[in-house]
Amino acid sequence: MNRRTVILGGLAALGVGGWYAANTFGSSPLGSTSLTPMVGAANAQTTEGDVDTSGITEMVMGDENAPVTMIEYASFTCPHCATFHNEVFKKLKADYIDSGKVKFIYREVYFDRYGLWASMVARCGGQEKFFGIADLIYKSQSEWTRAGEPAAIVDELRKIGRLAGLDNEALDECLKDGAKAEALVAWYTENAETDDISSTPSFVIDGEKHSNMSYADMKELLDDALAG
Repeated sequence: MNRRTVILGGLAALGVGGWYAANTFGSSPLGSTSLTPMVGAANAQTTEGDVDTSGITEMVMGDENAPVTMIEYASFTCPHCATFHNEVFKKLKADYIDSGKVKFIYREVYFDRYGLWASMVARCGGQEKFFGIADLIYKSQSEWTRAGEPAAIVDELRKIGRLAGLDNEALDECLKDGAKAEALVAWYTENAETDDISSTPSFVIDGEKHSNMSYADMKELLDDALAG
């Protein structure tokens, strides 16, 4: 069975993401950091070219005209990504994003259906709430990813959404949007193939890909890009 078919499975019974979101990812181990099996796996019920991804919003933070553009590829179920967001991102934001030096783009990676569900909840509040919800998801990663059965994980993600100010009706609408789930997976696949992403977190700084690193090394790269 195609892995994309397995990633969107199990959701129909939960009322999450419709059939597609129920049958694209299987029970991949949470916290996996290898993307190789996923890249190019966007051909379950449709081919990648059949899916319209134009409606997927880029989640951007910082000055649109900043001299350096940095893209982070991350999964909500990746422990290393949670470490980056919980321990490093605030420094990056203060030193480079808020100061207008770096335009930051966050792009989700989907190792498993749980990361996809988390993404659908984070995006439910739109651009305005996305980064705040993402922060809550990463801070409580060890709790919601270990909630147990899929239904319990969905319930924990709903709690995070409500904590961020989303009501149950909005969350239901977002989580049941199978077309959005399909578009997100196709969009992720396109991005991962374009930027040759094979692990998370990965960073693309002015077009050059870099693997996970210390903040000191990241600062050096960013300072070199700014100086150039």
